[in-house]
Amino acid sequence: MPSDSQPTAKLPALEIAELRVRLAEVEGKLDELLTMNLALVAENERLRARAGMNSKNSSKPPSSDGYAKPPPKTRRVRSGKKPGKQPGSEGNHLAQVAEADELVIHRPDSCDSCGSDLVNAPVTGTVTRQVFDLPPRSVVVTEHRSQRRRCACGTTTTAGFPAEAIGPACYGPVLRAHVCYLVVRQHIPIKRVAELLCDAYGIPVSTGAIVAMVQEGSNRLGSFLDSLADRLRDTEIVHADETGLRVGGDLHWVHATSSRAHSLYHLDTHRGRKAMDAMDVLAHLRGVLVHDGWQPYRDYTEVDHALCNAHHLRELDGISGNHQDQGWAHHMAALLSATWTEVLAAKDHGVTSLDPAALDRIRTDYDTIIEAGRLVNPPAVRTGKRGRPRNTLSANLLRRLDIYRDDILRFADDFRVPFDNNEAERSVRMVRVQQKISGGFRSVEGARSWLRVRSYVATAIKQGMNPLDALVRLTADDPWMPDSPHWI
Repeated sequence: MPSDSQPTAKLPALEIAELRVRLAEVEGKLDELLTMNLALVAENERLRARAGMNSKNSSKPPSSDGYAKPPPKTRRVRSGKKPGKQPGSEGNHLAQVAEADELVIHRPDSCDSCGSDLVNAPVTGTVTRQVFDLPPRSVVVTEHRSQRRRCACGTTTTAGFPAEAIGPACYGPVLRAHVCYLVVRQHIPIKRVAELLCDAYGIPVSTGAIVAMVQEGSNRLGSFLDSLADRLRDTEIVHADETGLRVGGDLHWVHATSSRAHSLYHLDTHRGRKAMDAMDVLAHLRGVLVHDGWQPYRDYTEVDHALCNAHHLRELDGISGNHQDQGWAHHMAALLSATWTEVLAAKDHGVTSLDPAALDRIRTDYDTIIEAGRLVNPPAVRTGKRGRPRNTLSANLLRRLDIYRDDILRFADDFRVPFDNNEAERSVRMVRVQQKISGGFRSVEGARSWLRVRSYVATAIKQGMNPLDALVRLTADDPWMPDSPHWI
């Protein structure tokens, strides 16, 4: 046995070199395994987040929730008031009119006490009740007879017919207006509109005739749509959104551009910048464009952008609910909601902007929350694959909130800017309702006609015009024109 003082045998240089090579290989494999582990952790987070998504915490439609619908959730602060009509409120009810269309007098025949005859008894009072009902189902058929008269010079002259009398038997403008109203405004399928007209009025109307009526109304909207596009180009706050629509079995895109007073739809085979330019509205804007953050909207650099915070709140709820380590998401949702409440309170008091100190406080809190999010969302590690490394949903949302903070908080800086993009989302929702009920359109011409008439009806409603009255004017070839001031 060697003594303590005996020198230790040294490994040969060749063996040391081999060990170093093996150590380097092990370290390389360890780095590769660590990278793969991080990628798997990120993928697991994405899958868990996707599994926990629903219409309340993401942009998924309510129809995707199935039977396991999440319980209703609201950020409204309870007022403490009981449900229903509040004391002192006028409320809404069916009120009597000053002059009824028909008057029926009811006279008592005999006394309730002694049974005496009351035919000649004096009237001491009247109790009035009014019944509102629909008139009897009937159709008014107007016959137009055009006379021919011969002049003393021998020439025979025939009187002209009114514009609605286009054939020996034809449908009038009021019926045509009701057809457009049922199809475009109420989203009733064409076959059922034909059944309704037959059941209610005994009028035989084919589905082809109904399609032609909507097409005819669309053809008369050229000047209206040109004027509508001009109004939107001059509007200071414009909302934009898009949604898919099945036309002839293929996917098309409906682009909706709207304001508080106008709504315009455009059908295209493209979703991005090419379709937006074809609509010929967004490229002319110089105010504020409100949207959901889809990147092609960023191509329009002559406008200020405002992002929909309803989308942000849903995403923040999804992250804070599915990830316990993402507490910053809960704080950011609370900050955005509290800021909007503060803006609404200021508007109620007639204030046009928040106090500079309040804005500084909001921005400071915003920055603090972003910094807290960075601590739990480090930059993504490259996996060796080509392209940018994939971030988690939390990191992607955090990055978006960081880069576009001015667009997100624009509603606090400028009270004209809304908190969300609901104006445009309500417009595209009607397209989804139409597709869900009727299953899309068979032809591009039919879809485009429906959208053109929908632009007319939606704009009329926004400006306080009765949609049926507007459609009667349209079918009578005298379309109503928007007459609201610019810059709404």
